[in-house]
Order: sequence, then C-alpha cells, then structure tokens
Amino acid sequence: MNKVSLVLIALICAINITHAQNPKDAFEHGQHEFKEGSLNYRVLYPEGFDPSKKYPLVLFLHGAGERGENNEKQLIHGSKLFLDAQNRKDFPAVVIFPQCPPDDYWANVHRPLDENGKRHFTFFKTSKKPHQSMKGLMSMVDSLSSVSHIDTERMYVMGLSMGGMGTFELVSRMPKTFAAAAPICGGDNPKSAKKYAKKVPFWIFHGLKDDVVPPHFSQDMAKAIEAKGGKVKLTLYPNANHNSWDPAFAEPELLPWLFSKTKQ
Repeated sequence: MNKVSLVLIALICAINITHAQNPKDAFEHGQHEFKEGSLNYRVLYPEGFDPSKKYPLVLFLHGAGERGENNEKQLIHGSKLFLDAQNRKDFPAVVIFPQCPPDDYWANVHRPLDENGKRHFTFFKTSKKPHQSMKGLMSMVDSLSSVSHIDTERMYVMGLSMGGMGTFELVSRMPKTFAAAAPICGGDNPKSAKKYAKKVPFWIFHGLKDDVVPPHFSQDMAKAIEAKGGKVKLTLYPNANHNSWDPAFAEPELLPWLFSKTKQ
C-alpha cells in the first residue's frame, strides 16, 4: 500500500471519528407528519431515558437563518445549552428542535424590506390563519401531549429571533398548553397578550443594540403581559446586538426558572 493510500485512509478515519464524537449527534433525527405536510425535527432524550417515567418537554424554535431541509442547521444555536453535562444531569428532559422549511416562517408577521434593505415587522393578531410551519408545530405539540413519557404539566417553549416570535404566537394559539415560555429577541402583537397573560409565565430577553429586531417589541410585550395580570421577567442587555441569545443562554437562572414551572 502506498503512502497516498495510507494518508487517505487516515483522513477518512479522522473524519469518521470526528463525526462520531460530534455532541450534536446525541440529537436523534425525526419527522412529524401532519395533515398539510411534514416538519423535520431533532430530539434529545435524557441520559438513562426510561419510557415508563415522565419527563418535561422543551420545544426550541430557531431563527430565520437556520431554516432549511437538512435537519441540521436548527442546532446551531441553543443545542449546547441542553447538551451540557451538568444541565442534562440537573434537568433531565425531552428537548425538541424542529426545523422550519426555507420558504416559511414560524410567526404570522409581515416583514417587508425598505429601500435601504432594512426589514420591518408588523405582527398580526392570531385570529389570522397560521403559517404551514406553525400548523406543524401545533400538530406536533398535540401529538406529544398524548405520549406517555411526556409530562404535560411541564411543557416549555423557547426560541430566538423568528423563533422568539414563534414562541409568542404558539403560546397565543395554545394558551392552555405550556407551563412557561422564554422568547429571545422576538416580538408579537401586544393585543395577543390577553390570551395567555394569566396562564403562562414569560422570561423575555433582548439586546438594546439589536438592529434586526427592535428591542421595543420585547418591551411592548412585557408591558402588555404585565398589564393583563401576567407574570413576566424582562432582561435587556445594554451591549448586545441581535445575538442576545448568547447572554441569555449564559444566564445561570434560565433553566432553573424554566424547569421550576408547572402548568397553571
């Protein structure tokens, strides 16, 4: 065997070993079928998963940049939080990262570009028909509610950017389902807050220097939820731009807060 062949074999082995050791491989592949289509997702089960036990559910909604069909990109942001060894030990849960198709959007929001290429957002009321991907999410949540190992009293949803918007909308469309929600750099129509304010506690995050999704969207939602008698925490990062998920994921109380909640 010549040296070139040996080098190629070594490279292939190295690639295979790296792939096998990729922590994200712990997220299993799946696809949810519903009436109007299908929705790809990745799921992380607790270490030592026992199907006879009940576990909390975390649904994590990615941003617009992670849309696709490869069932991979949605793990770019947020997956490390749930793969952390200590977090897996302290907060055993079923964690699902669905992937929105490239031509769709979680939330029902008008988002035109102006003449300078800046995107603007107008949030519709949830009386509007949901997008295809939102229908898929709702169908998925309904299906998960009947799974024996899911604790339906402890179902949580969180997301960033487009996923933060989707978090608000999903709770608005299913206000009796979730025990807590954590939208990051998202937004919604403040008039929707009355549907869930007294049912679902929120921890909202945003960067004050966000030049993609203006921080006032989160501030407006916090005010609206509070005005309707809801429980809401608002954390604003003075120096964070759109990537406010980085400091949000680093919040030591994020997961303890989330997993402490049970459905009201």
